[in-house]
Amino acid sequence: MTQAHTARSERATTLHSALDAVFEEVKGDLASLVAIPSIAWPAFDQSHVRASAEAVAALARKAGFEEVDVLTAQKPDGEPGSPAVVAARPAPEGAPTVVLYAHHDVQPTGEESLWNTPPFEATESGDRIFGRGAADDKAGIMVHLTALRLLGEDLGVGVVLFVEGEEEAGSPSFRDFILRHRDRLAGDVFVVADSGNWAAGTPALTTSLRGMAALEFTVSTLDHAVHSGMYGGVVPDAALAMTRLLASLHGEDGSVAVEGLVGETAAHVDYEEAALRADSGILDGVELIGTGTLASRVWSQPAVTVIGLDLPHVDVSSNTLQHSLRAKLSIRVAPGDTPENALAAVKRHLTDHAPFGARVEFGEEEAGSPWRADTADPVVDTAMAALGEGFGTEAVQVGLGGSIPFIADLLEVFPQASILVTGVEDPDARAHSANESLYVPDFRRAIVAEALLLERLGGRSAEGAGV
Repeated sequence: MTQAHTARSERATTLHSALDAVFEEVKGDLASLVAIPSIAWPAFDQSHVRASAEAVAALARKAGFEEVDVLTAQKPDGEPGSPAVVAARPAPEGAPTVVLYAHHDVQPTGEESLWNTPPFEATESGDRIFGRGAADDKAGIMVHLTALRLLGEDLGVGVVLFVEGEEEAGSPSFRDFILRHRDRLAGDVFVVADSGNWAAGTPALTTSLRGMAALEFTVSTLDHAVHSGMYGGVVPDAALAMTRLLASLHGEDGSVAVEGLVGETAAHVDYEEAALRADSGILDGVELIGTGTLASRVWSQPAVTVIGLDLPHVDVSSNTLQHSLRAKLSIRVAPGDTPENALAAVKRHLTDHAPFGARVEFGEEEAGSPWRADTADPVVDTAMAALGEGFGTEAVQVGLGGSIPFIADLLEVFPQASILVTGVEDPDARAHSANESLYVPDFRRAIVAEALLLERLGGRSAEGAGV
C-alpha cells in the first residue's frame, strides 16, 4: 500500500473539514434514531420499528434522495416482515451502481439496571456516544447518508440505499425482499456497513464471516420423573445424561471435539491476549480455550456453545430425577464449511456420544452460511485504499466471528456483485450488550472513508482501482 493510502490526503482533509461543518447536525440525527426502540422481535411493540423506518426514510429525503419507499416482504411463515427503506439515485451513463446496506432495528436492552445511561437516549461522554443502536447499526445508516451529503451531486456512481428492519431478528423476510425488489436493489458493489474495525483508529475490511447454525435437542432416560431418594444412584436421570453429553462436545483444552467440522488455525493478524481478555471481560484466572492463533479461534475455527438448557430453576427445584431435558446449541460455522455439514456432524456426535443409552431426539434448526471474500477482486483494493486514506493509517483485512447470513442470499441473487463488509464498531463498542457505544473519532473517519470509496468507485480519483 502506498504512502498516499496510509496518510491523510489533501482530498481527505477537505472532506474532514466539510464534515466539521455538519457534524453536530449528524450527531443530532443519530440521536433521533437511537431514541426509537426499534426491536424487531415479535415480543416487542412493532410500531416502533415502523416509526424507525419512517425516520430513516425522512433522513434519506433530507440527504437528497427523491425516490424513497418503505417496503416489506414476507417471512417463510407467510407473515409480513419488518419495514425496510429503499432509496435510489440513478447512475450516470456507463457508471456502476453501489448499494449501501445497513439496518435500523436493534437488539433488546437486556437488564436495564446494567446500563449506566438510558439505553434509548444517545448520551455523549468523552469520545463515545452511548445508547442501543448507537454503533449497531444506526451509525452505519448515518455513515452512508453523511458520506453522500459530503459528496453532494458529484457522485459519479448510482446509489441504492437499502436499510433493513429485522437484521437482529435473523432477517426472516430478507430473501423474499431481495427477490421481490430485485430490480430496485441490483448493483455492482454492495457496501454492508455492519461490521467493525481492528482497533480504535485502525480501519478494517471484513473479508470472512463465520456462518451460524442452531440446533435444539432433547435427552430422555425415563418416561416420567421419579423421587431422587428412591432411585438416585441406580437410575440415570436426564440431567446426568445431558451434562455428560454436553461435556463431550469439547476437549480438555476447550477445543471443539466434534469430528467433521471444518476450520483453520492461522490468521494474517492476531489479537494481543491482554487486549482480548480486557475487551471480553473474562475474569482474572480464567483460561482461554482452544488452540491455534487467537484470531483463528474467533474467525476461522468452529465454535459450539450451549445457549439454552431447560432445567428447573434452583428456587423451584425438588428432589426429583429429571426424565427429559431440552437444550439448544449455537454452532459457529467456519468459512469453507456449510451449515448443513455442521448440523449433520453435531447430530452424529450427539447420537454417538449419548451416555447410558439415553435417547436423543432433534428439534428445530437454524442455518446461515459462512462467507469469504474474493480478495483478488480489485474492488477490495479500492476499499482498502479508501479506508487507509480516510483513517490516515493502513487498513487491515480481518475476519468476523459473528455471522451475517444474508450475505449468502445477496451473492445468490446478485452473483456478479462485489461485497464489501465495513463498519464503525471498535472492540469496546459492546454491541448487543449493556452500555453499547460508538467511538466518535472512528465514526467521523468512517464517513470520510466511505465518501472516498464512492469517489474511487466512480472513477473520480486517480488512485486505487475502479469497478
